Amino acid sequence: MKDLPYRAGVGVMLVNGAGRVFVGQRFDSVVEAWQMPQGGIDPGEDPYQAALREMEEETGVKPHLVELIAGTDDWLTYDLPPELVGTIWKGRYRGQRQRWYALRFLGTDADVDLMAHAAAGHAEFKAWQWADLAQLAELIVPFKRDLYRQLVAELGPKIA
Repeated sequence: MKDLPYRAGVGVMLVNGAGRVFVGQRFDSVVEAWQMPQGGIDPGEDPYQAALREMEEETGVKPHLVELIAGTDDWLTYDLPPELVGTIWKGRYRGQRQRWYALRFLGTDADVDLMAHAAAGHAEFKAWQWADLAQLAELIVPFKRDLYRQLVAELGPKIA
C-alpha cells in the first residue's frame, strides 16, 4: 500500500455569513458521517478551478456566489484504511493529497441544490447542514479526522 501514489484532489471549506461550514452526507456512506465538498483534479486543471467545479457539482452553488478567503499553504494528505485501498479509485491510490480553499458563501440557503448535477452523475450528498468549525473533525469518517483537524487549525483563524 505504501508504494501506491496519492490521488491529487481539492477540497472546499464553504463558510456562510455566520461563520458556519457546509457539510454534506454522502449517498454512499453507511455510517453517520458528513464531509465538506472535495474531489479530484482533472488533467491540466488548476487546483482552484477544480475546487470551484467540485463545489458546484456537489452543492449546486455557482462560483459567482463565493469569494476566496484563503487556501492551504501546502498539500495535505490522508491515507485510506487498508480495507478500502483495493476498492476506491480501482486500487490505484493509497489516499489523497489535497489543496483546500476556504470560500465565503455570498448566497442564501436556497442557492444550495444537491441535485443540480444529478443528471450528469454528480449527485454526491443526500443531505446537508451548516456546522460549527469546532465540530468538523468529529463529523467526518475517522480516517480523515487528522486532515480535518489540520484544516481547522490552518484555515479556521482566517475565516473568523
